[in-house]
Amino acid sequence: MSGGYFAGAAIFVLDTIFGLYIGAVLLRLLLQWARADFYNPLSQAVVKMTNPLLRPLRRHIPAVGRIDTASVVLVLVLQLLNIGISVQLAGGSTRPSGLLIVALAGLLLKIIYLLTVAILIQVVASWMAPGSRNPVLSLADSITAPLLQPLRARLPALGGLDLSPMAALMGLQLVIMLGVTPLRDFGLSLL
Repeated sequence: MSGGYFAGAAIFVLDTIFGLYIGAVLLRLLLQWARADFYNPLSQAVVKMTNPLLRPLRRHIPAVGRIDTASVVLVLVLQLLNIGISVQLAGGSTRPSGLLIVALAGLLLKIIYLLTVAILIQVVASWMAPGSRNPVLSLADSITAPLLQPLRARLPALGGLDLSPMAALMGLQLVIMLGVTPLRDFGLSLL
């Protein structure tokens, strides 16, 4: 019986370590996609954290347009390793097709969570310290601008109240419910 407890603890530690590093690489991808300020101290920290694995990959995997292909390959490989090892520790078996689909669904979910956190940071900061200049707020604004600006152009402001964060959060939640969860469930059925 104690093997199940140890396996659960090992999976928790593994998911935490992999999740934090995958989150850092995804954050770097989002920052590059949004053309954020890479002189920002938080951007520099993300770059320093992710460079040890990305530099060697970039020698062999070129970028395609604005997409940093090496980062995409790195997060996919890390996600596949994380899920594969976790399933093995839990005593399950994996099939490559199911593993790939579950990994893609997990990465989409992590991107949505990063965007959600960035939006919530902006909302809370607008209530607590409107107009403040902070490295975290600057990055959150850079990451969410491609998502929120089109919504701001279409939604009316109600007495100075910006409804675009609420609409974006609802849209992201719908993507999880109607896109990511069915994709993950399909992948799990193939494992």
